[in-house]
Parts: sequence; structure tokens; C-alpha cells
Amino acid sequence: MMDNLRAASNHVVLKIILGLIILSFVLTGVGEFLVGGNGDYAAKVNGQEISRAQLERAFSSERSRQQQMLGEQFSQLAGNEGYMQQMRQQALSQLVDEVLLDQYAKDLKLAISDDQIKQAIFTQPAFQTDGKFDNAKYLALIGNMGFTADQYAEALRKQLTTQQLVTAVAGTDFMLSGEADSLAALVSQQRSVRTATIDVTKLTAQQQASDEEIKNYYEQHKNDFMAPEQFRVSYIKLDAANMQETASDSDIQSWYDEHKAEFGQPQRNRYSIIQTKTEADAQAIVDQLKNGADFAALAKEKSVDPISRRNGGDMGWLEPSTTPDELKEANLTSKGQLSGVVKSSVGFLVVRLDDIQPEQIKPLAEVRDSIIDKVKQEKAVDAYYKLQSKVSDAASNNTESLAGAEQAAGVKAVETSWFDRDSLPAELNFDAVKQAIFNGGLVGENGAPGSNSDIITVDGDRAFVLRISEHKAEAVKPFAEVQAQITGTIKRNKAEKQARTDADKILAELKAGKDDALKAAGLSFADAKTLTRTGQDPLTQAAFALPQPAKDKASYGISEDMQGNVVLLALDKVEAGTLPEQQKQAMVRGVTQNNAQIAFEALLSNLRKEAKVKYGAAAQQ
Repeated sequence: MMDNLRAASNHVVLKIILGLIILSFVLTGVGEFLVGGNGDYAAKVNGQEISRAQLERAFSSERSRQQQMLGEQFSQLAGNEGYMQQMRQQALSQLVDEVLLDQYAKDLKLAISDDQIKQAIFTQPAFQTDGKFDNAKYLALIGNMGFTADQYAEALRKQLTTQQLVTAVAGTDFMLSGEADSLAALVSQQRSVRTATIDVTKLTAQQQASDEEIKNYYEQHKNDFMAPEQFRVSYIKLDAANMQETASDSDIQSWYDEHKAEFGQPQRNRYSIIQTKTEADAQAIVDQLKNGADFAALAKEKSVDPISRRNGGDMGWLEPSTTPDELKEANLTSKGQLSGVVKSSVGFLVVRLDDIQPEQIKPLAEVRDSIIDKVKQEKAVDAYYKLQSKVSDAASNNTESLAGAEQAAGVKAVETSWFDRDSLPAELNFDAVKQAIFNGGLVGENGAPGSNSDIITVDGDRAFVLRISEHKAEAVKPFAEVQAQITGTIKRNKAEKQARTDADKILAELKAGKDDALKAAGLSFADAKTLTRTGQDPLTQAAFALPQPAKDKASYGISEDMQGNVVLLALDKVEAGTLPEQQKQAMVRGVTQNNAQIAFEALLSNLRKEAKVKYGAAAQQ
């Protein structure tokens, strides 16, 4: 079967498909299998080498993924050498796992047939337009790809084999019907609970805090009363979007003349081909065509290219940039023109030019409105950059204030109120602006104003120049400012301690059978309420942690409510619940999937333990 694939690799159209699939899988990681390496390496796994190129490509792919996912936050993380090194180690670990799984699949003699590989190729969405193969798309996307059909087939075979292994492991877990019923009853269990609350807020009002206690607390917890570093900033903002420009008729005409290529499409040709192994076969086809034979019928019967053969030789519409050299060299210029025998790297071709779509350019009147917007935008951007240069020079020439920059910009500087790192005004919330404010370079001595910033550009053709007008260093808040807060904290702590002590005493008495213990403390249990496991509050969690009550007796415990009050619990009754069949099946799927994941992780862990992994110079870097 592999001989068939090797033979197919010499077909013009199949080369296009294979290249495009390779591009798709290179972008998603399969391309790692194709990269060999000479010289230093990243690792050897049971003797199989992972090259430096593979590691660099995996690292680059992970970096791009995280950059897309984290956005601006990634630029900060990327400056952390430790973080980037950790990402690199993760990329290498993933490559090692891939090799281990591939080796294990070979040990199990798992196999993917050539037919399965072909099916994966022909059903690849990246190669389809409106659900059907699009030869022109293949040609357009694989233009510069240099991989062979054998290389791609082997890469795809490895990926599909690994998927087969993962599917096999994931399908090993199951749950018996009785187990599912028992688990459903446990999950849907209901508990009838009464509660009695000791109001901590009420107890807090009864507590006292001495001056000595307050001062000692302040001295012992000064780090809890730090006032963060604070700033007030004056800034000038420049924004190209706010610059109003006009577009004259001559501006519009000039822009249209310079960008005509954007308003049309180049000439497109539609070709059909018949591919043969020998020159004699090709010449025989040329002779038959000249004698009136049907091109499409001959293509389906005689062509050795499996893709175009199915379409009667039709290659679809091709632009100059996507037309193979063999077709260009046929020098066909008129509709219906037939070539002679064309020699190519894949054998011999007979080519027919089926149709021509001449180059088309939209008239100015049709695109005038869009050009006006573009002209205005370009002129605004030009004006913005000129103004940016003027303001930058003015801010640099007079670093004691923003007065010169204000005059150059024609606007007054805006001054913020006090803010810290966690309350930066939204207007200044850009990484480059934050870096300028918080890195200390614009702060003068003893908190005095420093110099003006350089011009700071941000996304969207916007820029800032700013200066720190006032600054307060991080410092411990004075005692007088936090005295009331400390007093409240001490009282609350005392109240919580008293509530817990009282609750422990009452709980011990209830467990000893003294049912009047609550009444003696001025408390009473509220009416019973039914709780289910879906509740995430502390009371529900505590209720389901209590032992089941004995017959005609309650099971007691202590918890807290969401307000921090101490709550006594009396568990009176436990009832098994039921789940609708659909929910029960969903639960079973979740449990089996989780167990399958655990099994797969265990498999990987064992493979790692038994593997001989040697790290090379690329990994040490």
C-alpha cells in the first residue's frame, strides 16, 4: 500500500493536497515528527532523538498559543526568564511524552492502514470549499511547502496511531449498573437539618478592647496597615482617530491610481490535465484529442493523477501565483487551446486551457466612498506623527513642566486624582504607560516631581507624554488612622472565640443527651430544612460531613454561616435520592471519563519511569 502512496506522491494535484495537509499539521504540532536534527539534540528517548529544531518549534508554538490566550499580560510574563524557561521545559516534556506514546503504540503493534490515511487526507476541512475538494485552494496554500508525500504519510500515520492508543485507553473504564444506582443515590442524597445560630455580631458589641491591646496589635501587625505607593499624574494624549482631515478629488484619484490592484482580481485561467507515465502515452492522447476524442472521458480513463482524474482532468480556476510551472510552460493563451506533450518532474502532461477570466478592476465611482475614508485616515495618521514629533521635542526641551508640550499639542494636560498600582485610571491602562509610571524613572527626590516622560506610543495610533506631579512612597498608616479598624478587629476576634467556646460547650451537652442545653443558652433550633449536595455553602458541607443519626436521635455538629456566625447543626434524617436517567447517564460518563484520564496519566507515568531519557545540549540551554 505504501508503494501506492509513493507513486501518488508524483502526481501534481496530490502534491498540492499533501503540502496543504502538512502545513495544517505543522501548525498544530504534527510537523514535529518531520523535523530531524544534526549536531546537538534536545533529548534521546530510549535511543530515539528529539532534535533541537523540534524543541524550538514546539516552544514557539506554545509561546504563540499563550500570547494569543493571555494578550497584553503575556508581555509581562515573557520578561520573566524563569517563566519562559518553565514553558520551554513543558514543551520538551510534551515532546518526550509524544515519543513514548508512539513507541508504546509500536510495541502493541497498533497500525493505521493506507486507506485510513487517504480518508484522513480527503476529509480534511482545510482542503475543502463548500464541503468539496478545492484544487485551487490546495495549490494556493502549499506553494512553498517542501515536504514529500512519504514524510507526510508517516507523520499522519504516527498521529492517528497515537489517537488510536488514547481512544483504546479511554475506553477501558466502565461502571456496573448497580454501582451507577448506588452512586446516583449517594449523589442525590438529602439531609434534614435544624440549625441554631450564635450571632457573632451581637457578641462583638459586648466586647471590650483596651488601649494596650489596640497598640500591641498595631505594633504586631504593621504590615497589614501599609498605604501603597501613590501617584498623581499629568498627561497629554494624542490620538490619530480624533484628527479631522479632508479628502480632495485629486487625493482620491491619486490613491485610486496607486492602489488599483486592491480593487480587482488578476487574470484567472481554468486548466484540465491528463497525466501519463511515459511520453509515448502522452503523445497517443494528444493524437486522439486532435482526432476529436473527448478530453474529460480520456482523463477519467487514462490519467494517472487520481484527484484530477475524478473531475475529468479539471484543475479549477488558477491565478498566476497559484499556477504550477508545468502549466505556465505550456504557453496556452486562448480558450480551448491544447498543448503538446509537456515534460514535468512527475511524468508527462497533456494540458488544455478551458477558460479565461480577464483581469477586472472596479471603477472609481464604485469604490469612491471607501477611498475617501482611507485617504482621511492616512492623512490623519501623517498629521498625528508630525504632531507627535513636535510634542516630543517640546517635552524634551522643557522638562520642568508640560507647558511647552501643551502649546505644541494645542490642548491642556489632564491631571489625575491619587491612584496606586491597583487603581490606575482606565485612560492610562496600557502596559507601556504603566511601565513609565511605576518603574521609578519619573519620580524626583523625596517625592518631588521628576522630568517629563518620552513620547509613549500604544496600540491604535495613540501616544502619551506625561509627568508625575505628586508621589507618596509606600508607608505604614499612622496609628490614629487605623485605631478604629483595629478596635473592631479585636472585638470581633474575641466574639468569635467566645462563640466557638459556647458552641463547643453546648455541643458536648447535646451529645450527652442534655436536650435543654440550647434553652439554657438562650438559643433554639429553627425548623428543619432539607439540604442537597449541590449546595456549596459551609453549612451544607458540614451537614454532609456529619455521621448518619441513630434511630430517633439527632447527629450534632458545628459550622459557620456565610456571615461568619457560629452555627449548631442537628441532623435528623438522611434519605437516598434519585436522579433522572439522563442525569444519571451524564454522571456515569463524567466518572468514567475521569477514571480514563487517571488511567491514561498512570500509563504515561509508567512509560516515563521505565524510559531511558538522555537530555542534550539543546535542553540544557
